[in-house]
Amino acid sequence: MSKVTIFASLMAVLFFNSASYAVDGTSAEDKPVKQLKAFLKESKSLTADFKQVLINEAGNPVQTSYGVFYLQRPGKFRWDYLKPFQQQIVANSGKVWFYDTDLEQVTIKKLDESLGSTPALLLSGDISLEDNFIMKDQGVDGDLQWVKLLPKNQESSFKYILIGLDKGSLGGMELSDNFGQLTRIYFSNVILNPPIKQTLFQFNAPKGVDVFSD
Repeated sequence: MSKVTIFASLMAVLFFNSASYAVDGTSAEDKPVKQLKAFLKESKSLTADFKQVLINEAGNPVQTSYGVFYLQRPGKFRWDYLKPFQQQIVANSGKVWFYDTDLEQVTIKKLDESLGSTPALLLSGDISLEDNFIMKDQGVDGDLQWVKLLPKNQESSFKYILIGLDKGSLGGMELSDNFGQLTRIYFSNVILNPPIKQTLFQFNAPKGVDVFSD
């Protein structure tokens, strides 16, 4: 599964299955974890610009992408990759559309077990993060407070996910896969609970493109 798919799926986990979180005290020991829960509880919709960097085993950046992210609960998100290559990922009604403009190709997948052992498994269910991840406070680094998510499923395609919080809002993410690569995403211009046009989550394949459905 591609890094794009995994991150898109991760966002589904974080936002579509977080409504039941309760927020209690604010002890210093686990403050970032509680800030993450508070942020998830308050997030019904979200828009943000993003920068995504793929880092190889040697620790060198090999690809950097830029775009815009939209999300609305329940079950809707959209990644618009704008530079250096254009790609759209749209999720709605339990399906996700991957559109590569250069390849003129659309791939449609169902967000269920067909996507393998990834956070996508949680998209359509009412499953809490605590049931599927071990959450650990990682302290402050680079002006962000970090929380590490360790998958409880031993067959997961990734080792861990880091969520960075900027003053209680989403600031960054990092995913380490089982092949020694890191994917980092930096968010900016984050707007919580804005009105979003529902047409953004409706995908119609352009004429002339190849469409593949799993």
